[in-house]
Amino acid sequence: MSKTHIRMTVNGVEVEGLVEPRTLLVHFIRENLQLTGTHAGCDTSHCGACTVDIDGMSVKSCTMFAVQANGSMITTIEGMANPDGTLSALQEGFRAMHGLQCGFCTPGMIMRAHRLLQENPNPTEAEIRAGVSGNLCRCTGYQNIVKAIQYAAAKLNGAEFREAAE
Repeated sequence: MSKTHIRMTVNGVEVEGLVEPRTLLVHFIRENLQLTGTHAGCDTSHCGACTVDIDGMSVKSCTMFAVQANGSMITTIEGMANPDGTLSALQEGFRAMHGLQCGFCTPGMIMRAHRLLQENPNPTEAEIRAGVSGNLCRCTGYQNIVKAIQYAAAKLNGAEFREAAE
């Protein structure tokens, strides 16, 4: 099978490669670029573990061919840390609020939450739950994921996070 030359910007770095036209973006990211934080979970677009940010949109990278991302700007979980290497507000929130357990869904969940907060900087609990509903977690029950996103939203808005009374 012939290969196609592709070029894109991933986490601020221009990258290129030769891929078979049937290569999924998740496999290009993991295998060609060695960015293994993006997880291949179900390969059917149901779990969201492979979520990345492409040209300002959350995309499940198992649903897209690498050639379709030619010329795109992509952010993966590896690109989420602050420039000085410290944790982003979302990463800090997931750590501080125990929004992760096994960690398998965490990269995709953080990437989806990142776009959610770009689109809605101060979401309600219901908006957070709806916003991450396409990403599955089998460990947490979602409550701490919601708290982690609320924590990050507060921090990004210059406010102090206050847990709601139960």
